[in-house]
Amino acid sequence: MKVALAQLNYTIGDFEGNASKIIAEINRLKQANVDLVVFSELSVTGYYPHDLLEKKEFIAKADDAVAEIAKHCQGIAALVGAPRINQHERGKTLFNSALFLADGEIKSSHNKTLLPTYDIFDEYRHFEPNREFSLVEYKGEKIAVTICEDLWDEQPTANEFGKDKLYSISPMEELAKLKPDFVVNLSASPFSYNQEGWRKNVLITKAKKYGVPILYCNQVGAQTELVFDGGSVYIDASGEIVKELKYFEEDCLVLDTTSLGEKALQPKVDYIEKIHDALVLGIRDYFKKMGFKQATLGLSGGIDSAVTVVLAVRALGAENVRVLLMPSKYSSDHSVNDARELAENLGIRYDVVNIQSAVDQFESALSPLFEGRSPDVTEENIQARARGIYMMAISNKFGHILLNTTNKSECAVGYGTLYGDMNGGLAVLGDVYKLDVFKLSRFMNKDGEIIPENTIVKPPSAELRPDQKDTDSLPEYEDLDTMLFNYIELNKSPKEIAALGYDEAVVRRVIRMVNMNEYKRFQAAPILRVSSKAFGFGRKMPLVARY
Repeated sequence: MKVALAQLNYTIGDFEGNASKIIAEINRLKQANVDLVVFSELSVTGYYPHDLLEKKEFIAKADDAVAEIAKHCQGIAALVGAPRINQHERGKTLFNSALFLADGEIKSSHNKTLLPTYDIFDEYRHFEPNREFSLVEYKGEKIAVTICEDLWDEQPTANEFGKDKLYSISPMEELAKLKPDFVVNLSASPFSYNQEGWRKNVLITKAKKYGVPILYCNQVGAQTELVFDGGSVYIDASGEIVKELKYFEEDCLVLDTTSLGEKALQPKVDYIEKIHDALVLGIRDYFKKMGFKQATLGLSGGIDSAVTVVLAVRALGAENVRVLLMPSKYSSDHSVNDARELAENLGIRYDVVNIQSAVDQFESALSPLFEGRSPDVTEENIQARARGIYMMAISNKFGHILLNTTNKSECAVGYGTLYGDMNGGLAVLGDVYKLDVFKLSRFMNKDGEIIPENTIVKPPSAELRPDQKDTDSLPEYEDLDTMLFNYIELNKSPKEIAALGYDEAVVRRVIRMVNMNEYKRFQAAPILRVSSKAFGFGRKMPLVARY
């Protein structure tokens, strides 16, 4: 059988656009005499629509789009992902379905069994789990249809409470009893920098265990904070990856299941390059799908804003990025010069607006209220908020989206000022630890200096008071990032983290900072997710708690 994996970029709720893209691919592949084309999970609606799934009109439009796509399935069949109404008297309203389209109609519906409710997933909120298993029989082949998580039944639980496996049922165990010739998996598996290895291991393990080839079709593109990296694969019955599609790009693979030809795999790259590509795609799709073209941010001469502006230029083009340099009396000359040099290296527009007069006016107006009190973080925050006002003014006046430059380390411990440097429509580095920000800067400079060397090597500082350095009140980033990773990603206790060689009092102080600043992160811009545990949808903590 001649099968195509169509790895495409969809927009949530754009039924006309998504259907047109799917139909165009079906018609193109029909000319290549393809028998079956596979699209990704919820391809008709885009993944994930959240509570739009509760709207009758949304579901009706999805049904209409499927019907239109089906009309073009003459002489070719397709598997598309879409929500379908649950006709049973009990249970959730919808199924998360893979629809087999042929001869101009829906021939069968295959529903998702395992509905993830961890990390960024909350599918059981909207969908009923499948309990019935059947194959697609087409052109002499028996095809097992699965949807994303259905192949992940053997993953271990993410806790230490004694359970061995997360799920109590195995869809593949049931489908294997029907003796399929191959397995198709429609997926919407979001990117994290270590996800690719897990994903491939799951697919390889399943192919080996059941002795059956797996055709895995993943989505590509970004939906707000989630970035989908593609990387669709064909794995043979021995568990060997034979074909692999591109990462972070739309792509299509046509293969003959009886004659696969030579291996065709993607080159292996370092995790920093993957993070770079994911962030560029995340910015580009956020702007494109929101209908915006231009970005702005404050360029301080520091490493975070430098990396952010390079990513923005690579995503949007130099002509669509504008920055402000906003020195105060505490800004060093080299920081201003570094920022100016970077802007000139990138060929972007920059303007210099000194904030000191505005800060002086705020402090003068507040001085009667603060009489008798020494300067403290309040005065530092006034500077940050003054800069925020200037940046939001540019955003409003010119219709630019303000990019937030706060990294994950700072975001974790609350080193950001609400309504100041935390302003923005999208947080670009909010899931990238400080040490990885430095690695990104080196990657960006691999073919020649773009980010000035001084920006990379100088000690990090907010420059809000004389000779300020981040390490005045934080551990060195080598230590801080390790503590944060173990607490946030690995859920380790203070004692377990201290056992790695850290002073327990320091560990507890860092963890207290993380816990106390939940309210700040609750108000933050959406963060592009590149790790297995990002702030936002994937990490839900109480704002008020004594823990």
